[in-house]
Amino acid sequence: MFHVENYSESREKNYELVLKQLRALIDGENNLIANLSNASALLNQFLEDVNWVGFYLTEGNQLVLGPFQGLPACVRIPFGRGVCGTAAETQQTQLVADVHQFPGHIACDAASQSEIVVPIVKDDKLIGVLDIDSPIKNRFDELDQAYLEKFVEALLEAM
Repeated sequence: MFHVENYSESREKNYELVLKQLRALIDGENNLIANLSNASALLNQFLEDVNWVGFYLTEGNQLVLGPFQGLPACVRIPFGRGVCGTAAETQQTQLVADVHQFPGHIACDAASQSEIVVPIVKDDKLIGVLDIDSPIKNRFDELDQAYLEKFVEALLEAM
C-alpha cells in the first residue's frame, strides 16, 4: 500500500523523497505504462500549482498521449511543434516561464501559463517526454529541472 508523505521539508529534501517513492513504486516492475501511470500520479500529488502532469510517447516522428493526470489533452504532437515537440526534436529539456511567448505553443488547456518538458532518452533513442503544466507563470525553475531530469533517469532505470 502506498502512503502519501507530507512534503514539508526544503524543496530539495522533498524532491529526494519523491525520487525515493518513485523508485519504490517501480521496483521490480518493467511495464512502461504501469510505471508511467504511477509516476504521473506521484508527481501530481507531489507538485503544487500544476494543472497537468503526464507523458507523451514516441510513435514515428510524433508524440502520442500516454498516462497523465489532468484534463483531457492533445492526443498527437508532431516533433518540432510546441513545447513537447521541441523537447522531442532537440532532446533537450524545455523550461518555459510563459507558454504564450513560446513560438508555436499548443494550448491543450487554456489555463496553462508555464511548462516544463523533459525528454526521455535511452540509448540515444527518444522514448517520449514528461510534460508538466502550471496555471502560474514562472512556476518552474532550474531546481525543478534538475530534479525532474533525475526523476526521468529513475524511470529509465526500470526500462
